[in-house]
Amino acid sequence: MKAQINDVNARHLQTHQDDLNYLANKLSKRNVDVESIVDTLSAFQVAIPSWALGAGGTRFGRFAFGGAPATLEQKIGDVGILHALTGSAGAISLHIPWDVPEDPSAIKELAASKGLIFDAVNSNTFQDQSDQEHSYRYGSLCHEDKAVRQQAVDHNIEVIKHGVSLGSKSITVWLSDGSNFPGQLNFRRALQNTQESLHAIYAAMPSDWKIFIEYKPYEPNFYSTVIQDWGTSFLLANECGDRAFTLVDLGHHLPNTNIEQIVSTLMSKGKLGGFHFNDSKYGDDDLTVGCIKPYQLFLIFNELVFGMANNEAGNPDLAWMIDASHNIKDPLEDLIQSLEAIMIAYAKALLVDQDALKALQLGHDTAGAQQLLQDAFRTDVRPLVEAAMLKSGAAIRPLDTYRQLDIRASLIEERGVDSMATGL
Repeated sequence: MKAQINDVNARHLQTHQDDLNYLANKLSKRNVDVESIVDTLSAFQVAIPSWALGAGGTRFGRFAFGGAPATLEQKIGDVGILHALTGSAGAISLHIPWDVPEDPSAIKELAASKGLIFDAVNSNTFQDQSDQEHSYRYGSLCHEDKAVRQQAVDHNIEVIKHGVSLGSKSITVWLSDGSNFPGQLNFRRALQNTQESLHAIYAAMPSDWKIFIEYKPYEPNFYSTVIQDWGTSFLLANECGDRAFTLVDLGHHLPNTNIEQIVSTLMSKGKLGGFHFNDSKYGDDDLTVGCIKPYQLFLIFNELVFGMANNEAGNPDLAWMIDASHNIKDPLEDLIQSLEAIMIAYAKALLVDQDALKALQLGHDTAGAQQLLQDAFRTDVRPLVEAAMLKSGAAIRPLDTYRQLDIRASLIEERGVDSMATGL
């Protein structure tokens, strides 16, 4: 594929260079170090979740598109395609038990051959599996029955073992635990049970591992969710220990929540573990990153850039991952667009003069601060992203290249039109 990408790049190279020279000339007048930004972007990697590579759907149906990855090996192959095209998808995040590695050594070798490592592994106690003894109908880690809680804890420990075999260093725990009706569960007992369960999982982790605790205000339970917001996740992480952190999923917030403020607060306390990137209009829509609220994404990255540069609390390096579902689009095209949107938002945030912004804030120049941020947001940074991809040996225009190489048709020919992915 490398040679094919280079052939397509050759058609775009002159236009790209002209665009980059024009932008670099403008940015140099603002004392922006273009080369440093390109280096930062080229080193930036986002994990691709194994469940995002197949056709998604709604409660009413699922629409196949052909050539879906039916095995873990094929999913790794698809992430390898994304990484070759973008240079920024250098990790894969597995969801157990959907993607259990039967031969971990062979799976690691396959991933390494495509330049991939394994990011956080993800447990699943929000669905009943055919071989499990107890049901999660009324909760898992929060359940009133200790036997059910132990089953859920044991599953998470099993997930950790799979992660160790692949070289992963973290586990993400998302719970659907909650209630649909008042009185269905006791809030205090549910939280206490969850805390005790998380303690048990934490104690089972290797000493160099982290646990990321995800939160969500609603769905599938619509009256209460045990870990419903960042504050509850933060509380649970603090109770677990120094290697427990909050994970922020951009879709897991009520409408118009100030996510950038949450990011700032968590980083100031050293408790932001990672991100699940997506976008939404109404709820946890799992839409293409940046397709609805690109300015919010930029503002979030502005806080991330500031937080990484002013890390007095010792916040760890962040785990970056896309968490999306695809109903209408080709998933690989959707993921390419998401990766580009993330890189664009990051690049724009890197343009912000943080010292100048601080001076405006201290001087209570509200209009000036807004203008400074919007000047960065309105800058077309696509030439910088293209330069970073080119520096990584990837495609200057990944989506165009994907289509010109007719990769989906090749996957359909290889796997069949009726191939279906697991994990949805």
